[in-house]
Amino acid sequence: MKFGINTLLWTSAFSLDDIPLLEQFRQWGFDGVEIARFDFQGFPARVLREAVRNAGLEATFCSALTGGLSLISEDASVRRAARDFIRRAVETAAELGSPVLAGPYVSPVGYLAGRRPTEDEWKRGVEGIAGLVPVLREHGVTLALEPLNRFETFILNTAGDLRRFCDEVHDPYVGALFDTFHANIEEKCFGAAVRALGPRLAHVHACENDRGAPGSGHVAWDEVFGALRENGYDGWCVIESFGSRIPEIAAAACIWRDLAPDAATLAREGLAFLKDAAARAMGAAASAV
Repeated sequence: MKFGINTLLWTSAFSLDDIPLLEQFRQWGFDGVEIARFDFQGFPARVLREAVRNAGLEATFCSALTGGLSLISEDASVRRAARDFIRRAVETAAELGSPVLAGPYVSPVGYLAGRRPTEDEWKRGVEGIAGLVPVLREHGVTLALEPLNRFETFILNTAGDLRRFCDEVHDPYVGALFDTFHANIEEKCFGAAVRALGPRLAHVHACENDRGAPGSGHVAWDEVFGALRENGYDGWCVIESFGSRIPEIAAAACIWRDLAPDAATLAREGLAFLKDAAARAMGAAASAV
């Protein structure tokens, strides 16, 4: 398993000015950096790809549908704009050298319809993602779709939802993201949720129940890593928390207090805990043989 750190702990729009962070990530022991961007205009992906490599790291990439972008809208022009955004995100991920594009890409973050999704909305979502498969294949990028909790979206809340969705799209370039924060709200059992995703699992986001450092709250980490081991998962496990003192991030993620003394502490302590939890899971497996 590889361990990464998401840049949203430091900035909402990673750029050339943030390159010095890369060397710190490597020194702390991370294998990679997950760069987050929500606007691709002028984003120097190819330059950053070289900078990441020079720092001895690998890159993953994440974004999200926001605002008026939606694949499930009745308005064809809105769906077309959402597809164009995701297409550009896929291209950017490829330019950055990321094998994965992670995030929620069916309905915009924060949109709540006040009801369950309709069959037509579900169908439009599946068709919209399926229509992007040629782009994913062309660029060699896997789309890791993220379920969000009920307070952030009304569609794709659980691992079960996402497994069904991915099964209907039915392509190896469309997979599932497991996020411990959202799972803490929506799932009955962490392990069962991970196992439900089965071969569709493509990416993991790790943080505590309060968005803090892994190991500082009540997420059942031994259960998570035990299920990841059972699944044969050997991909990325990325700490995804948010900078509480970055106004736009704090507002978007509803973080009104400091989750750690500083971002560096959260990253370092979280990484140490995750590596230890992963090692315990492997040790348990070895002793059971």
